[in-house]
Amino acid sequence: MAVEKSTFEAYRDRVSKPLVRIFTTFGRDHWAVFGVGLVLNLIQRGASLVPPFILGVAIDAVFNQTQAYELPLLPAAWIPGDRAGQLWLSFGLIIGSYLLLAVSSLARGLCMDYFSHRVMHDVRTTTYRKLQRLDMGFFESEDTGELMSVLNNDVSNFERFFDDAFVRATRIAAVLLGVTAILVYLNWQLALVTLSALPLLAVGTLLYHRLVEPAYDAIRSAVGSMNTRLENNLGGMQLIKSTATEEYENERVRDVSWDYFESNWWRIKLELFYHPGSRFLTNVAFGMTFLVGGVWLVSGPPGPFTGELSVGTLVTFLFMSQRIRNPMRDIASVVDLYENARASGKRVFGLLDMPVRITDAPDVEKLPAVDGHVEYDSVTFDYENAVPSPADAEPDGGTVATDTQDGWNSSDDETDPVLKDVSFEAEPGETVALVGATGAGKSTVLKLLLRLYDVDEGAIRIDGYDLRDVTLASLRESIGYVSQETYLFGGTIRENIAYGRFDATDEEIREAAKIAEAHEFIERLPEGYDTQVGERGVRVSGGQRQRISIARTVVGDPDILIFDEATSAVDTETEMLIQRSLDRLSADRTTFIIAHRLSTIRDADKILVLDDGEIVERGTHEELLERDSLYANLWRVQAGQIDELPEEFIDDAIDRTSGQ
Repeated sequence: MAVEKSTFEAYRDRVSKPLVRIFTTFGRDHWAVFGVGLVLNLIQRGASLVPPFILGVAIDAVFNQTQAYELPLLPAAWIPGDRAGQLWLSFGLIIGSYLLLAVSSLARGLCMDYFSHRVMHDVRTTTYRKLQRLDMGFFESEDTGELMSVLNNDVSNFERFFDDAFVRATRIAAVLLGVTAILVYLNWQLALVTLSALPLLAVGTLLYHRLVEPAYDAIRSAVGSMNTRLENNLGGMQLIKSTATEEYENERVRDVSWDYFESNWWRIKLELFYHPGSRFLTNVAFGMTFLVGGVWLVSGPPGPFTGELSVGTLVTFLFMSQRIRNPMRDIASVVDLYENARASGKRVFGLLDMPVRITDAPDVEKLPAVDGHVEYDSVTFDYENAVPSPADAEPDGGTVATDTQDGWNSSDDETDPVLKDVSFEAEPGETVALVGATGAGKSTVLKLLLRLYDVDEGAIRIDGYDLRDVTLASLRESIGYVSQETYLFGGTIRENIAYGRFDATDEEIREAAKIAEAHEFIERLPEGYDTQVGERGVRVSGGQRQRISIARTVVGDPDILIFDEATSAVDTETEMLIQRSLDRLSADRTTFIIAHRLSTIRDADKILVLDDGEIVERGTHEELLERDSLYANLWRVQAGQIDELPEEFIDDAIDRTSGQ
């Protein structure tokens, strides 16, 4: 059965000429450095061919005296007439060529390394910037490990390609052209023997390229899958240990590792056949050059060959045939580096070509100071419309896509929306609570307020401003969000509280911690506010993480607050402390609260009861209890009055939970 491609895979597969796009998009500002590096590489390779040529001339002219001392491009007036002078000239030219080789090699390395690392830096930062712009629908449909593989493994492959493959490729071209020119100049007939392996090598290289191309696509995908599995397992190590599922996870890691092995083993087998074959052909060419040249010197021109051959010329041929062995051997490495970089380039541009839906329109303005009047006007929304569609991926156009709505699912699809015609208002300073069963749409309502997604129909307004008509930055700066799943960055408590308000003073940080009921426990820590929280805050408890998160919101001084299950994952005492801090923080601010524990929202100015994406009840706590409907039944559940629940409510609860 065919596996449906993800959106990222669909965009990746439609990328064409990725390495050309790397050059034109990211290398354009550094082409001068790259060009100088290529020229220096040609000089370096040319200098490496001078010593064997000089040696052949010296053998014939200085030692055997069978021909005059002549060198191309060197005026005859500069050549000494005596043998000793010619010997010293040969020595000087050989040492000079080696000096030029060393200097050009150093300068070439500086240029090419600078170019490759600058391009790698630009690709990584641009890709990460694009990742931050992509919508939440993308992150909910793609694996984090796959994206990490793009940022790390794939981007790093460009450095190897530009720094290594290009240098080798130009070396191969320079050496082959230079050697061919020298050998043809010295003896075109023997040159045919020495260069006879080249056509066969060209055919073998073309075949190798065609066979290895799909292997690298499979390898890059396998690396992404393996990174995803390893990241998931490392993040869930506590669960693995507590459930004694180590062997099960060993098998899963073994499976993805085996997939990588199989895709890579096919490439290795191709390489193992190609490398010995290319070496064998070049060695045969070397042996044939020695045989034909030796017979020529001993017995005269063999077979169809004519003319004379000197010892110095044969020595030069033998040295030059050795010079082309390494470049011939490197062709496979260049092909490997090219294919690896090409596969990585498709993944990078597949990501860069992903459409961005949630973005600032051309004529938006900054949201002014907020009073806090929030209006939901007939809002309908479905997550299916918030995820890019693989079927709509456009063929590569050769540019980095950043702000386009093309390639998104159409809202004309007949699906059951998550939210249906939701309308309500929150007055400035009011506290509005959203309650309902899991999956009723509570969190979705407030994600739309942050504009993590856009509504399909209707509108959301703050102080009369449609969210789509103001900048994302000004909108989100005016809203403070405290989630059940708090996230702390690796660093100190002080840095985490000041995150988003990096210029906050120590006094502001401490005052925010006091409001969040966090100051006391922070002061008791050995290093206080300079305590390292560890990756994702693992060195502090869940309640402490939550209060640090609240302090971070306090420092931001937002006009609108969102508390999404902010106390559901902590113990009763911690909940009491957090609730006190939330009460302080929400004073005089428009506040939205999502809570399963109805006792925490009984004093809300307005309670909205959602069921299956619709607001089915609204009012205060007392009004809703008097209505004796869904909210009253939810209250009975939390009060332990299970026997008083109507059968219809229980049946509906069974239906709701069975669909989760």
